[in-house]
Amino acid sequence: MGASWEGFAIEQVLRVFEPSQAYFWSTHGGAEVDLLFMHQGRRLGFEVKFTEAPRITASMRSASATLNLDHLWVIYPGAHEYPMEAGITAIPLHRLLQVAASFD
Repeated sequence: MGASWEGFAIEQVLRVFEPSQAYFWSTHGGAEVDLLFMHQGRRLGFEVKFTEAPRITASMRSASATLNLDHLWVIYPGAHEYPMEAGITAIPLHRLLQVAASFD
């Protein structure tokens, strides 16, 4: 279920933001971000978690710092948006359009 959810969520992000280029990023040490792209001059990262209460991981912190992300969004199937720490926010998939609109 997790892999299907991740693929579906990534497809939705790509459909909403329509980046010209998009990437998966990882290190040999295990840090990764599921989706990375530039949007309106900002470097955005997206991590997809199939859990009701995603938690911040060392991998998220590492990716955010190493890639100098303007923001990392953690997409999950829950109901509420909440800050996880500075520059990292958990958002339900159904709020994706509102997040994209905030860049206009």
